Amino acid sequence: MSQPPHDPQIEKTPQEVADELAAGGVQLVDVREPQEWDAGRIAQARHVPLDRLSAEAASIDRERPVVFQCHSGARSLMAAQAFQQAGYDAWSMAGGIAAWEQQGLPVDGDVAH
Repeated sequence: MSQPPHDPQIEKTPQEVADELAAGGVQLVDVREPQEWDAGRIAQARHVPLDRLSAEAASIDRERPVVFQCHSGARSLMAAQAFQQAGYDAWSMAGGIAAWEQQGLPVDGDVAH
C-alpha cells in the first residue's frame, strides 16, 4: 500500500489538532464518506463529505482556521490545498483519523478498517 500524499507546510499532527480543538482555536471538518463517518468520528468534527465541500464552503467560517480530516490524509490534503487557494487559513490533519486513533486520541465509534 502506498503512502498518502504529504505536505508538511499545510499539515498539522493529530496532537496539534487535538490541542487546538481543546482550546477552541480551530474548526474540524471531516471529509470522509457517510459510511466512514457512521463507523466512527472525532467528537468535535463537522461532517461534510468531500463531494459536498464546494457546495458547503460558505458555511465554513473564514475567520477561524479550518482543519480538514479524512481516513489517511489524502482527501483532506486536497481539501486544504483548495481552501488555501480560496483564501482560508486551511490545514490537513496528517495521517487522518487513522493516525489520530493510533495516537490514542478519543474517537466516537471504531474507525479501524
